[in-house]
Amino acid sequence: MAQTRRAAVLGSPITHSLSPVLHRAAYGALGLTGWTYGRYEVDERRLAGFLDSLEAGEWAGLSLTMPLKRAAIPLLDEVSATARSVEAVNTVVLHDDGRRFGDNTDIPGITAALRERGIEKVERAAVLGAGATASSALAALASVCTGEVTAYVRSAARATEMEQWGERLGVSVRCTDWSQAAAAFDAPLVVATTPAGATDALAAAVPEHPGALFDVLYEPWPTPLAGAWAARGGTVVGGLDLLVHQAVLQVEQMTGAARAPLAAMREAGEAALRARTP
Repeated sequence: MAQTRRAAVLGSPITHSLSPVLHRAAYGALGLTGWTYGRYEVDERRLAGFLDSLEAGEWAGLSLTMPLKRAAIPLLDEVSATARSVEAVNTVVLHDDGRRFGDNTDIPGITAALRERGIEKVERAAVLGAGATASSALAALASVCTGEVTAYVRSAARATEMEQWGERLGVSVRCTDWSQAAAAFDAPLVVATTPAGATDALAAAVPEHPGALFDVLYEPWPTPLAGAWAARGGTVVGGLDLLVHQAVLQVEQMTGAARAPLAAMREAGEAALRARTP
């Protein structure tokens, strides 16, 4: 296809985003020679003006990262039930008539990444952290975990937030203080949603026979926790797995492709990360 269309990732900071690498790899594999994908430094104050500046028919879609996932919602014409469930949009499809549709591909991306490693159902799960990614993790666990989810958090306010998200998403959530986080490793599935460095001290507590770990970070990789987990023979799902799977869904929505090239996108992402390693 030679049709000229534009897409991009927005956020602040945005310099290190891998989204352009993944989407451009998809365009190449799909033969979308007229398609381009850029990155723009945009914060909440500039988002409305940026959206209004986009020419209908030229722009196909946008990927949103922090801090725009919630700020975008009132600026859209329609928002999917998935995005509404966690009050976060990471994908905007721009229709030729100017309509803006918001979706969240992080949630099905988490589910797809787990499924790829053979994790479809678990009896219990643990979540480390209580930020924005944790709510998406809970939404994904609603279809994966048949029992209780234990969340390890740093404050009573965070505990209340996670419990409220659990009620909203239909997940039984019990909150425990972060000081007890090593106890999370008894669960068959542990989802680490914390920033870089937050779980490093827990690496020494990985049990002899761990279950599965989903660490949402992808840089630096492996994290000390993921490295210790893999060394013990446990299953590890990484942040690049999530990034690729959610990007696959974005490419399909924005381009109309029946199936985005998962393997080509992952290979491009891995190569880009290797190139960044000192």
